[in-house]
Amino acid sequence: MGMKVAPKPRTAIIWTAMGAALAAALALATGLATAGDEPALVDEIALPNGFQPEGVAIGAEPVAFFGSLADGAIFRADLTTGQGAVIGAAPGTPSVGLKLDDRGRLFVSGGRAGDARVVDSRTGDVLASYRLAAEGFVNDVVLTPAGAFFTDSTNPVLYHLPIGADGALPPPDGVVRIPLVGEIEYGEGINANGIALAPDGQTLLIVQTNTGLLFTVDPATGQTARTGVVDLAGDGLLPNGDGLLVLGQTLVVVQNRANTLAVLQINRTGSQADLIDRLTDERFDVPTTVAAFDDLLYLPNARFGTEATPDTEYNAVAIARP
Repeated sequence: MGMKVAPKPRTAIIWTAMGAALAAALALATGLATAGDEPALVDEIALPNGFQPEGVAIGAEPVAFFGSLADGAIFRADLTTGQGAVIGAAPGTPSVGLKLDDRGRLFVSGGRAGDARVVDSRTGDVLASYRLAAEGFVNDVVLTPAGAFFTDSTNPVLYHLPIGADGALPPPDGVVRIPLVGEIEYGEGINANGIALAPDGQTLLIVQTNTGLLFTVDPATGQTARTGVVDLAGDGLLPNGDGLLVLGQTLVVVQNRANTLAVLQINRTGSQADLIDRLTDERFDVPTTVAAFDDLLYLPNARFGTEATPDTEYNAVAIARP
């Protein structure tokens, strides 16, 4: 299938008091304004220089959270203005994958630090910390009815934080380690990376970056099976696969260094998938993962391959969701 440039989303609007009044007057004059109109969403967010973004999380509100590989800082951004700030204190270790629960808690994977944190998204306070691996790279996280599951890109294991029905977090020694068995085989480089919940609400999906393979995982046993991906190329591979996002029975796979999103239709368990499209955008600069709000997908540009200095500029961009 040929490469297709995604349609560019609507232009960002900066809602200053004067700008908002002028926009409202113009809209009324042209008959476009209606009661209850929502502010437009921005399609680009400037992140702090030197931030080195990797993860992104968005909940029910138009607010995005980005994690820093440099020092673990978390940047909170308003999607209607593009403005934001770092919340809390940076831990000095990476913040890689992020997920936000309905209690306003951010679950953060700690990369080479081998840990995970639960952070209050309003204050930045660390609510709980967990040591997952003495040596490893804790890469991404997904939230399920059973709790949080984290991938490790160097060790064939999932880490499970069981969460009670009342939202209670486990104690520091409550981490469950689930060895990955079955068809996945770890090798050199980045192995299990992005993780998501299949449409059936039970099966986990993970992408293996160094092989380009997609797998289903039974979270109870760690049993893995390769997803059958049908595409025109015939190899069923997703090279440089990174972040995953499930929207109904559509799976979006971020292929970071390819500056591409693969769009697949999957069955309920994720065991079969049809590659239906590939999206790119001229603003992509090694996007790593993706989160959705309204009709947009937001992706942080990690800019791997660009020298990371305190002055290096970073951003996140949005495209129309498939």
